[in-house]
Amino acid sequence: MAKLILLRHLQSEWNKENKFTGWTDVALSKEGIDSAKEVAEKLKGINIDLVYTSPLIRNRETVSLILENLNKKELPIVINKALDERNYGKLQGLNKDEVKKEYGEEQVQLWRRGWDNAPPEGESLKDVYNRAVLFFKNNIEKDLKQEKNVLIVASHNSLRALVKYIEKISDQDIINREIPAGGIIIYDLDENLNIK
Repeated sequence: MAKLILLRHLQSEWNKENKFTGWTDVALSKEGIDSAKEVAEKLKGINIDLVYTSPLIRNRETVSLILENLNKKELPIVINKALDERNYGKLQGLNKDEVKKEYGEEQVQLWRRGWDNAPPEGESLKDVYNRAVLFFKNNIEKDLKQEKNVLIVASHNSLRALVKYIEKISDQDIINREIPAGGIIIYDLDENLNIK
């Protein structure tokens, strides 16, 4: 019936530097920009009706580069903060390896991938899920029910929240789900928006 395509933004400067980015507005790296053609190639032949993304520059730059490479610059784009990356609070801007040395790998893994563990003054995945999935239900689902193929370009944890919802992944198992920079997930959905 409809396709839902999730695309994590291309590599950013801080992805490259191994820093916690969160809500910090960091542009794409040269490597990220250079990968756009290869990533867009994976979407060739898929009819996309509209795009949703967040206002963070790394997401908007990814949308622009992908649509340019697909010759689809005229597509409608909806920008909403609900699709922003999780707020990493006091960890934003810090090197991930240094944070692991200070707090331990297990704690950092819980902050980065666990369900209800928020970094100091930041958001848990549960917090991101509550805002991203609410936006998805109130906006994107109606497009999918109208048989529109939707591309969502967003950050890692907002996409992980949507994957958890769509695939009905448990709170415990979501810790194991990763999406690489430039990673794509395509769902074929039936009329009830279940995965075919």
